[in-house]
Amino acid sequence: MDFKKFLYTVLRALVMWTYGLLWPFRVYGKENVPEGAAVVCANHTHFSDPFYMAWAIPWKYHLCLMAKRELFKFKPLGALLRGIGTFPVDRGAADLTAMKTALQVLKSGKKLGIFPEGTRTHTDGEVSPKAGAVRLANKAGAPVVPMYIPREKKLFRPIRIVIGEPISVDSDKRLSREDLERISDEVMNKIAELGHTVPVRGRAA
Repeated sequence: MDFKKFLYTVLRALVMWTYGLLWPFRVYGKENVPEGAAVVCANHTHFSDPFYMAWAIPWKYHLCLMAKRELFKFKPLGALLRGIGTFPVDRGAADLTAMKTALQVLKSGKKLGIFPEGTRTHTDGEVSPKAGAVRLANKAGAPVVPMYIPREKKLFRPIRIVIGEPISVDSDKRLSREDLERISDEVMNKIAELGHTVPVRGRAA
């Protein structure tokens, strides 16, 4: 086991058994997480969603999260995040460094965690997803695994996290912008379906 995965596993357990006692959860569909590389995509409505995404993935896998660059400005936190395999992304620009790091994660056979909406949203279907997750899946030849995390998280009341079946992305050709947007919408619609919520809104012309 490499050091990053070891540290990730230890911290995951510590946070899970403390935070998880107060805001418990149940995971359905763990069997849908495939072996090897995969892009795990979930809706994002609360700061705790990255924790729930990590807890929902089976213990044997190492989930590397793409997180906003602002979190890394506080150096101790940034060092800890990098230590467990989380890496920064500039959400306001085309961050080529983050894309290269993400591809390296997938090429190494690990799981990559992304929130396609790019930011926390106040209501389901509030914004159209960005195409970065599907673009990475296309380049790496990895499937996209949809995950639904409930918006409401109440003290001592279990939430229901649902993992859907992997969505294959054609890796034999470079997808057009239209294809990337279409598949990204399909991914978010699948996530909404898992949670029985409102699908993503149509894109502006």
